[in-house]
Amino acid sequence: MARYVDGFIIAIPTANVEAYRKLARKAGKVWMEYGALEYVECIADDVKPGKLTSFPQSVKQKPDETVAFSWIVYKSRKHRDTVNAKVMADPRIAGMNPKSMPFDGKRMIFGGFKSIVEF
Repeated sequence: MARYVDGFIIAIPTANVEAYRKLARKAGKVWMEYGALEYVECIADDVKPGKLTSFPQSVKQKPDETVAFSWIVYKSRKHRDTVNAKVMADPRIAGMNPKSMPFDGKRMIFGGFKSIVEF
């Protein structure tokens, strides 16, 4: 069954990782309540700068930061759009102040992807 995935890459100040984890747990619960199939947040463990491209370079990682790689899985793009509309209207998400986030949202990379191979 082909699914739809929203993917994200962000730089997080290392000192803010625990604050980010709390935010991600809160957000993940909301996405799952509204029907997301899977919500995953990961912190870099074996991620090195490349010669041409890499996760650190993609978010202009600074020396005191780490990279987070995250994804949310849906049944389809239509399902994603329906879930996201509900999530964004939920006061737990809508009430968040972008200036108080534990990361720089201007350096977030994100997008929606159709799966083409799944096991």
